[in-house]
Amino acid sequence: MSFNVLVCDDSSLARKMAVKSLPDGFAENVFQAANGAEGMDVLMQNRMDLMLLDLTMPEMDGVAVLEAIKAQGIEVFVIVVSGDIQPQQREKVMSLGALDFLPKPVSQPALQSVLERYGFILTEALAG
Repeated sequence: MSFNVLVCDDSSLARKMAVKSLPDGFAENVFQAANGAEGMDVLMQNRMDLMLLDLTMPEMDGVAVLEAIKAQGIEVFVIVVSGDIQPQQREKVMSLGALDFLPKPVSQPALQSVLERYGFILTEALAG
């Protein structure tokens, strides 16, 4: 099964790393946004299954994006990928509906572990 994925981060390098961290064949379509406002535009125009979201961005930060997603009832699973790993920030994004929180830079094993935990991908043992 393939998913539509949105990577929203103001750093082009971080977006590229996030895209490369997705398991092979996981994403049917990968969209990218350089800030939260662009990310919301993508979400309003396309059905996304998963969003990898940075917190610290210009125009509209990740917390504001999560608040808008919640307020507008947009159905998308969100994994926050941020360098801001303070416990209170993690609690806030989780209370706003984020599925999980990964520290930057995102690694393929960490992302794959989260995707397996929430049933996006089956482990080799289950798939075999």
